[in-house]
Amino acid sequence: MSSTPITWFEIGSDRPEEAEKFYAELFGWSFEEQGGPGASYRQTTAGGERGIGGAIRATGGQSPNYAIFYAEVADVAETCRQAEAAGGKVLVPAKTTPSGLTFAHLLDPSGNHLGVFTPPATA
Repeated sequence: MSSTPITWFEIGSDRPEEAEKFYAELFGWSFEEQGGPGASYRQTTAGGERGIGGAIRATGGQSPNYAIFYAEVADVAETCRQAEAAGGKVLVPAKTTPSGLTFAHLLDPSGNHLGVFTPPATA
């Protein structure tokens, strides 16, 4: 078991405004610009006390868009519907593992791959 937990995420996007709008509509995240001129870096505290913070970095087309992270949601199928309504795509429809974890893979409007999941019910 690793002693280094994931505590941050970063989404590189050549269209950061569109990515910010997507995550705000899908998860209710708000962002604050922390970068300087020509170096947009929009930080969010995304998950509050339970989750991790992260940011959207403008790539300016100088590198490929990148990111993948999983967001814990109450209803994966409903989140897939909301993602499509917000301009995203479902890459892998909701699936439930034998352990009871339900997950899906999505694509945001600027081409970033992300995952959503609901953990197994506890007994």
